[in-house]
Amino acid sequence: MGGVSTPSRRAGVAIAALTALLVSGCSNGPEGPGAAPSPSGVAASPVDASDPAARAAALAGTLGDEDLVGQVLMPYAYGSSAATVSPGSAAGNRALSGVDTPTDMIAKYRLGGLILVGFSADDPTSANQATTNVDNPAQVRELTTGLREAAGKLPTGTAPFLVGTDQEYGVVTRITDGVTSLPSALAAGAAGKPALTEAAWRAAGTELAAMGINLDFAPVADVLATRSTVIGSRSFGADPRQASAQVAGAVKGLQSAGVAASVKHFPGHGLSAADSHHEVPVVGQSRQELDATAFPPFRAGIDAGAMAVMSAHLDVTAVDPGTPATFSHKLLTEVLRGQLGFEGVVITDGMNMSPAKRWSPGEAAVKALLAGNDLILMTPHVGQAYDGLLAALRDGSLPRARLVEAVTRVLTMKFRLADRPAPAMSTLNAPAHRAAAGDLAAAAVTLLRGSCGAPVPGPVTVTSSTGRNRTRAALTEALTAAGVRVVPAGGTTVHLVGYGDDTGDLNKKAAVTVAMDTPYVLEKATSPTLLATYSSGRASMDALARVLAGKARPAGRSPVPVPGLPATSCGG
Repeated sequence: MGGVSTPSRRAGVAIAALTALLVSGCSNGPEGPGAAPSPSGVAASPVDASDPAARAAALAGTLGDEDLVGQVLMPYAYGSSAATVSPGSAAGNRALSGVDTPTDMIAKYRLGGLILVGFSADDPTSANQATTNVDNPAQVRELTTGLREAAGKLPTGTAPFLVGTDQEYGVVTRITDGVTSLPSALAAGAAGKPALTEAAWRAAGTELAAMGINLDFAPVADVLATRSTVIGSRSFGADPRQASAQVAGAVKGLQSAGVAASVKHFPGHGLSAADSHHEVPVVGQSRQELDATAFPPFRAGIDAGAMAVMSAHLDVTAVDPGTPATFSHKLLTEVLRGQLGFEGVVITDGMNMSPAKRWSPGEAAVKALLAGNDLILMTPHVGQAYDGLLAALRDGSLPRARLVEAVTRVLTMKFRLADRPAPAMSTLNAPAHRAAAGDLAAAAVTLLRGSCGAPVPGPVTVTSSTGRNRTRAALTEALTAAGVRVVPAGGTTVHLVGYGDDTGDLNKKAAVTVAMDTPYVLEKATSPTLLATYSSGRASMDALARVLAGKARPAGRSPVPVPGLPATSCGG
């Protein structure tokens, strides 16, 4: 892999060994980050700058309690700029952290990172997106530059500040304007070509890096074993083996561009249809089924070198009944680390989600660290989480060794991302990137009913469920470019349905019905031709238009079963 190297067992052993030297609690030792700590207080030989784990342990050994605590916190903030925000954003930051701006938050709490948040259409995660601080690529780059300048003044300033976001593509995409739009994970699963997935995610990672983002909370490794609407097209599909190959491809692509991948939501949110933004879903499958269905894509992501894994607010009854995985030592330490062999950073899902708010922010943060998480994401109150962790460290209820271990892992990931120049902003939405997205989208289009390769008789009229004017316009433009005449009414009707649509959104008069999210709704569609793109982005609409024009064969296979319909009607 040409970018960030994969973690090794040796690095994990090095972290454990070096961490053992740091638990005495010395603060701001004289050696500084250029020399490894020594139990005798005498400076050891200079740290090998090519060894991220050694650099991390050396830096951790110089940190005081306050800096150690800050490194395991990754909140969100209000405002589209680092140091200058609107009165409304300042008020939001004061309620969240007692300070006015993101840079103030970094300085006061010695933060390890910040997550950029936002809203997008059809977003199943909107419940915990309290604000938005992404607008366009130039603004994001300016924001991330300001955040890093502030973090550079901290004692941890030699380690790159973490700036993360949920750029999954499909329905969960924080930055949408001015960037290459990849098709959804489910579309990639339908394409079934991990090499195309890797190429597309490499393009995506390059664009994230250009904007100053070095951690993507993606890909989703959840096997879609239920009709979960909160996971849905965010998953690569229902087959663990196929999903595993796709997860590995996405991880390799992202990290080859210098962006850390965080596979999620361990141990597998797709095994329950409930939504952990609002309740604790119960995963009632047996341990044998977890091993066979839920865990393989996470193992594949780990084997591909994923730097991070996100834990989930799930009650996994076969392992630790009654305890959400976020707070389960059995799941995170015994299973994820002990049995699956993960040695990187474990990150909580949003701690502002209902299941994590059973406890105060401080108590929840401590419980999460004790379970095996290394980074606390989106606490509902930064000050309370910080104070709770600091108090627990000083009264011994949070062992210093556990905190130092977590910080060392976080810093190791940071140093693995260091010393890599950011790509130019001109790489955003570059022709080669659009081509990579287009190749993946084209391979995904699936015919579930109808004549393979036959063009739709023109002229064509495009209709859709409510609120999809932009997508209709994109398909109309793509059809026109493909040589198909489009008329407002009276033509062969092509009807589009997407996220959240059900049988009431179908058009009984449509000759063609197209599912742009999970294809389950097609079970009840009566159209003689049924197609699925699994995504509604421009690349998917361009690919659909070529199929409708008879210029491309729909080569995809549905990655989830749809009762009464084959995986493809195009043979194979």
